Amino acid sequence: MISHRKTVTAWLLLTPMIVIILGVSGYPLIKTIYFSLTGAKLIAPDMTSIWVGFDNYIRALSSSKFREAIWHTTYFAVISVGVEMVIGVLVALLLNEAFKGRTLLRAMLILPLALPTVVNAMMWRLIYNPDFGALNALLLQFGMLDAYRSWLGDPASALDMVILADVWKNFPLVALIALAALQTVPKDLYEAATLDGAGVWNRFWRITLPAIMGPLSVALVLRTIEAFKVFDIIYVMTRGGPASSTKTVSFYVYQEAFAYMRVGSGASYALIVVLISASLIAGYMYLIRKQGEV
Repeated sequence: MISHRKTVTAWLLLTPMIVIILGVSGYPLIKTIYFSLTGAKLIAPDMTSIWVGFDNYIRALSSSKFREAIWHTTYFAVISVGVEMVIGVLVALLLNEAFKGRTLLRAMLILPLALPTVVNAMMWRLIYNPDFGALNALLLQFGMLDAYRSWLGDPASALDMVILADVWKNFPLVALIALAALQTVPKDLYEAATLDGAGVWNRFWRITLPAIMGPLSVALVLRTIEAFKVFDIIYVMTRGGPASSTKTVSFYVYQEAFAYMRVGSGASYALIVVLISASLIAGYMYLIRKQGEV
């Protein structure tokens, strides 16, 4: 009886939150699904009633431009997250050591994270500027360039330059997570391993990496999800150009739904992105569950 009463009380307390979630997320999702099955357009609201079934999805999956956007997004996510993980772990290992000025460096590590993405993107646009950018000036001084280069105007380098800007902003998140995990590793393990003759690499491979693997896995999945949804930094730095070389799926959805005003097909593209993101979230939940079982 007491258990039943507690269950009822719990559901009553959760009801307001459930109603809010259904109102904020549930209704828009249902509306998006409905739009994706119609020929809805922003400039022709009457076309909302035109039922096209799964034609929008078939068109999306058969579109070479959409597949190209998926490739750009995958490349962006894999490279940016991979570099962030490596740099983040290296920085965390450095800041875990005792040296003068460590506290200041730890505080400075948060600065890139504190910058809004739009500000970060504008800052890097100035750095890459083909006329007075700091990157061109620096490489020219070191003799690595013969003339100023338009980094964001070249399809061969534009996406890599955006990735560099994204890595600079987000690697501190990985570093902070790894540093927090390193604080939990007992020093006795390193002392015992050193007495047994283990070198730096062996200590890292046998002690450090297994100890921080759980938190790093969480950081990996979280950053992958965020990287796959990338939009704002692309919008500010390149607007998907040049020649669509930096157009990601989120930017593609934005153009389809709002620039071209094809809400129906834009909704179908968005739901495909949602399904991909949901798969990543499922992987994240699986890793969390596995970490809890260890």
